[in-house]
Amino acid sequence: MKASAYFTVGDLNGKHGAKELKHALDALGGVISVSVSQKSGSVAVDYDTTGESCEKIQQKIQDLGYDVLDVRLDEHMM
Repeated sequence: MKASAYFTVGDLNGKHGAKELKHALDALGGVISVSVSQKSGSVAVDYDTTGESCEKIQQKIQDLGYDVLDVRLDEHMM
């Protein structure tokens, strides 16, 4: 099953921070796509639930030193 997780992240420090975050999340197994908006502090991640979970993705964001302020999850039946 495919799912999308939307995170609101505090303090995306410049373009370098957004690029670093996208690269790190893209490297996770099961992640299909990552979109980071520096301006709004939002991170959208599409992933395959057989290879990844919203909790693991959130933990990775926090491990990189970012505060996760809000999370919204959409699951898609395929």
